[in-house]
Amino acid sequence: MKIIGAGLPRTATLTQKIALEMLGFGPCYHMVNILSDLDLVPRWADAFDTNVDWTAMFGDSQSTVDWPGSFFYRELVTAFPDAKVLLSVRDGAAWARSMRDTIWDVFYGDSLQRYMSEARARIDPRWQNYIDLLTAMWRKSGLLGTLEGEFDADEMARAMEGHNESVRQFVPKDRLLEWSPADGWEPLCAFLEVPVPQAPLPHVNDSATFAGRIIDASLDAVTRWQQQSATAGS
Repeated sequence: MKIIGAGLPRTATLTQKIALEMLGFGPCYHMVNILSDLDLVPRWADAFDTNVDWTAMFGDSQSTVDWPGSFFYRELVTAFPDAKVLLSVRDGAAWARSMRDTIWDVFYGDSLQRYMSEARARIDPRWQNYIDLLTAMWRKSGLLGTLEGEFDADEMARAMEGHNESVRQFVPKDRLLEWSPADGWEPLCAFLEVPVPQAPLPHVNDSATFAGRIIDASLDAVTRWQQQSATAGS
C-alpha cells in the first residue's frame, strides 16, 4: 500500500481513484469494489472486531480512497508506515448538499433511491449486509447522529471538519496532503513525486450518478427476483 485515502465519502473519491490509477498507483481500492462484489462485505464487517491482515485485505491494490478503507485510516497509517496519506477536502456546505442527495437520502429521504434500496434489501441478504455495514461505519465513526432524522446541513459540515481535524492530528505532517480535484494535478503529483499527466484531471460521480447506480441495481435485483418467483410458482 503506497497511498492511503483518509477523506470521507462524497469528497470526490471516485475522481481520486481514477487519478491515482492514471498516476500509476493502481489498482485503487474504493467502495465501488464492494458494490461490484457484495461477497466482500463480511470481511469488512469482521474488521471491526478482529485483527486484520491488511496486505491480504487489499490484495494487489497500491492505494485506497473512500470507505471502507478510509474508515480504517488510523490502522492503515500504522500498518503501512511508508505510505503517504491523502486527505480529500471539500467545502462543508457543498459536502452537506452531496450527502443530503446521496447517502442520507438512501437512509432517510422520501425518494425513489431509498425505496428501491429498501425493496432490494428485503429480497437480497447481501444488500442488507451492505446497508448494515454502512450503518455500522457511520455509528462507529461517531458521525451517525449527523445522518439520523431531519437533515441538518450545518451539523453535517461541522462533522466533516471534525473528521478532517482528527486526520490532521493523527497523521505526521510529512506524510499528509490535503487535496481537492479543484487544486489540479500539480500538488498531487509533487506530493507523490510523479510527472504531471498531459490528460486533464477526471471528474466523475456526481449525485445523479450515485442515485442512478442505486436505483438501477435495485431495479435489476427486484426484476430478477420477480422472474425467479414467477418461474418457481409455475
